[in-house]
Amino acid sequence: MPHTSVALPPPRVPEAVHRRRWAILGVLMLSLLMVVLDNSILNVAVKTIASPAPTGIGATQSELEWSINSYTLVFAGLLFTSGLLGDRLGRKKVLLAGIAVFGIGSALAAMSGAPGELIVYRAVMGLGAAFVMPATLAVLMNVFERDEQPRAIGIWAGSVGLAIAVGPITGGILLEHFWWGSIFLVNVPVVLLALVLMAWLVPDSKDPKPGRLDLTGVLLSVLGLVLLVYGIIRGGELASFTDLTVLAPTLGGLAVLAVFVLHERRSDHPSVDMTYFRKPEFSAGVAAIALVFFALLGVTFFSAFYLQSVRGYSALQAGLLILPLAVAQTVFAPRARLVVERFGARAVCTAGMLAVAAGLAAFALFDATTPVWLMELVFFVQGAGMAHIMTPVTVAVMQALPREKAGSGSAINNVFRQVGGALGVAVLGSVLSTTYRGEIEGHLGAVPAGLRETAGESIEATLGVAEKLGPAGKALVEPAYAAFLDAMHVTALASAGVALVGALVVARFLPGRGPAAGAGGPGGVKEEAAEAGESVRR
Repeated sequence: MPHTSVALPPPRVPEAVHRRRWAILGVLMLSLLMVVLDNSILNVAVKTIASPAPTGIGATQSELEWSINSYTLVFAGLLFTSGLLGDRLGRKKVLLAGIAVFGIGSALAAMSGAPGELIVYRAVMGLGAAFVMPATLAVLMNVFERDEQPRAIGIWAGSVGLAIAVGPITGGILLEHFWWGSIFLVNVPVVLLALVLMAWLVPDSKDPKPGRLDLTGVLLSVLGLVLLVYGIIRGGELASFTDLTVLAPTLGGLAVLAVFVLHERRSDHPSVDMTYFRKPEFSAGVAAIALVFFALLGVTFFSAFYLQSVRGYSALQAGLLILPLAVAQTVFAPRARLVVERFGARAVCTAGMLAVAAGLAAFALFDATTPVWLMELVFFVQGAGMAHIMTPVTVAVMQALPREKAGSGSAINNVFRQVGGALGVAVLGSVLSTTYRGEIEGHLGAVPAGLRETAGESIEATLGVAEKLGPAGKALVEPAYAAFLDAMHVTALASAGVALVGALVVARFLPGRGPAAGAGGPGGVKEEAAEAGESVRR
């Protein structure tokens, strides 16, 4: 009987690039680490930045949210454009430019003398990061063959966990020994190292046939995303989503994005092929990313206040307490592909979402005396859940697209993540502040009228006013702790509810076991063989 063999497609990656693919991944992880580390450091530093000068810059709760959300606004608004430019101009060029801008913004943010300056320079950092995040994943997709992509994406996702660990600990060490601006200045040497390694190791790649530039689509995407994210942020700032200044930009952004979708569907040279969203693994993947970041970023914002203001831990101690979350994500993310190969993406991601929901719901049981070991266990469960969500859904999203469109696919992935995160900070932040104000108002009768409004803004504001009042303010401390814990419990349950919705989405729409769910299976080989060739230049 004659022997027959299946003809495999030829390698898509040049041998010279293939040999150094793991070194390239290390450089991409360094770039990603820099961006994610910055945000995780900032979460630990919010209490310090809120303190009056010279310790901090006296930022209010609203200004703290804007120092986070100005970054998010620019980042989300330009993500899609940056991915498109990377596909057209070259991903390495875009990545180098983004890293340089991020470094400049970091240096400027470190020297901020007022909350307004910090907000502006954070926006500059967001501009640079918008060109870094999509490009790292797009380069990864073009230096690894399809069968190795799930493993590489797992390591890439695990680097986020590493940043979550390194960020708070680094931030805590810096805040204990230096001024608050050092949390941004630390980015500068990392930027310089990344630029040198990027120029040396990373090959350039782009879409060989990009077609005409869809300028109308680009402008519509920027305008729509900026309006939508601004409306979300404004709603969080006012703790109300019915105000005209919230409804106008939000509805305007949604309308512009609806026009964008119609334009893309009718255009003969669209920026993004809307038929991608007809693939369940693609649409469910990006929805899951948005929902899990909605739930987690809102909780991350208040957990720093819980650990430092209520429990009395230092910034460094708070960073060390979050370490189990990061360790779990770093350990499990690279191995998630093995679990997916055995049980399928649907079962793995559903279990991951349920673990995240359980971890968030556990915050509703925390009080001022919760044992440390229990907090550590909850953080570990959250990290393990995240690891088994982010790797499978990222693989599902990226492998649903042709390799030459990797930049656009990565940008869409990040747009949904950032919009979900902005909604989480705004919606859950407003739930937290509204509940806190309602709980503390009854205890502010003895506070002078001129300070009463300020004292009700946040737990830090209440404790700050109590300190100003001296012995007369001691009666405010315990009610402030109790009010914050009540507000945290409500917010945690709301977050868990969002995570449960995410579990339903992935359980319904992600593929189960079989070739569709496996990376590099028969389906993957056929797809790979059918894709058009792409040049990857050294």
